[in-house]
Amino acid sequence: MTDDVAVSVRGLRKHYRDVAAVDGLDLTVGYGETVALLGPNGAGKTTTVEILEGHRPRTSGEVRVLGVDPGRADRTWRSQIGVVLQDATDSIDLRVGEVLSHYARYYPNPRRPAEVLELVGLAEHGRRQVRLLSGGQRRRLDVAVGIIGRPRLVFLDEPTTGFDPQARRQFWDLIRMLSGDGTTILLTTHYMDEAEALADRLAVIARGRVVAEGAPATLGGRARSLTRVSWLDGDQPREVTTAEPGTVVTELTSTYGGAIPGLTVARPSLEEIYLDLIGQTT
Repeated sequence: MTDDVAVSVRGLRKHYRDVAAVDGLDLTVGYGETVALLGPNGAGKTTTVEILEGHRPRTSGEVRVLGVDPGRADRTWRSQIGVVLQDATDSIDLRVGEVLSHYARYYPNPRRPAEVLELVGLAEHGRRQVRLLSGGQRRRLDVAVGIIGRPRLVFLDEPTTGFDPQARRQFWDLIRMLSGDGTTILLTTHYMDEAEALADRLAVIARGRVVAEGAPATLGGRARSLTRVSWLDGDQPREVTTAEPGTVVTELTSTYGGAIPGLTVARPSLEEIYLDLIGQTT
């Protein structure tokens, strides 16, 4: 265990009687890195994140977050992390701006509430009661509360649940901005396109353990996977799977004397790789 990484986990276990929610999990997150945790429901993602946040005790294992054991953390440590829970509770009778102003008082160097409202797309709703927000707008407020304190490390547990496509893209821009400022981000999501767009590295969790890690382009041997080359031969679709797609395309170009009708060249998608990885553990 060293202090030169933001998150260091070795042999993490969390048992509920005879059920192992987390069963020997290892994970490292470097400072300034964005890491996405992927896995089916019940795999142990949320339990792991809650232990790292200091919200849930562990059964065993070694854990350090920002150089501190979260089970023994103090206020100074807590002021350096931001948390966006999967199911956050709202102060429904307060106005949106009042909520942010309230939480800002807990931090030594918070962002201005107006700045955060602009970042999360709620600038026009600062005086609106929380009870009147839509589900997606409430989720944006959860994110705003999570970043109001200028955290060094942000935990995002399925943060775009309830977002429409436009709101999700705006949120992605916010995460990229935080990452560009050097913020370390640990994200859980069920959206493969979100993980691929935002994460420097992915960790797939199944049965309480990390079963695969890597960059989105290389996870599970994706970069070395066979490629599907598809085209149209008259009205008939054709397809070959090959390790040498360039050779196949060259041969087809020669055959058709130029443009290849309906040509597509595709490696396995991240979703296909992910489903294969978790399928191997079930």
